[in-house]
Amino acid sequence: MQPPIHGLYVIIDPEICRGRAPADVASMAIDGGANVIQWRDKARPLDVQTADARAIRDMCIERGCTFIINDDPQLAADLDAHGVHLGQQDVGIDVARPIVGADRIVGVSTNNVAEAMLAQAAGADYVAIGAIFPTTTKTVTRAANLRRLREVDMALHIPVVAIGGINASNIRMVVDAGAASAAVISAVCAADDPRAAAAVLAAAFDEHRRTGTR
Repeated sequence: MQPPIHGLYVIIDPEICRGRAPADVASMAIDGGANVIQWRDKARPLDVQTADARAIRDMCIERGCTFIINDDPQLAADLDAHGVHLGQQDVGIDVARPIVGADRIVGVSTNNVAEAMLAQAAGADYVAIGAIFPTTTKTVTRAANLRRLREVDMALHIPVVAIGGINASNIRMVVDAGAASAAVISAVCAADDPRAAAAVLAAAFDEHRRTGTR
């Protein structure tokens, strides 16, 4: 049984880490309260990035953090990651599931209720919905909003991860809208102090757990 997707979900992209070692940034994010770490490297060849990904995988396993690979089911299987995250332009769940296995997490990027329900029906373990707010991290995004996030949360029975432009100033709105998790890149990876930045973001979920309100 793989760990659930919940709370702060930090995407580690070496290009956003400001020259710092990706594993160091991941470690600080976990120190700050990240529950999920995703490895995302769209720039470097696979043989170059694998050492970084493996180091973060080992760290996540040792420290009880869920480790997800972006886009690549085979890399997720090879590294024994907890799961893989698929975009709309990546292979489908029907292709990814036999590669990663029935016991690993498969998440899917979606933009609306229809896409999210299709992903759930195909066997997704969670969906991401976005971009909730404007973002400069990804050049190709489709806008969503808090209302759509609420609609997806109400329609599905699997965890919903909000993504896109989330930071300390707006994460509480995401939690209030029903997100089980919030995925960030630059809000942690590009922060002067990734640990402190992650702690502020994770606190929004901690407060919800304490009060039982959204």
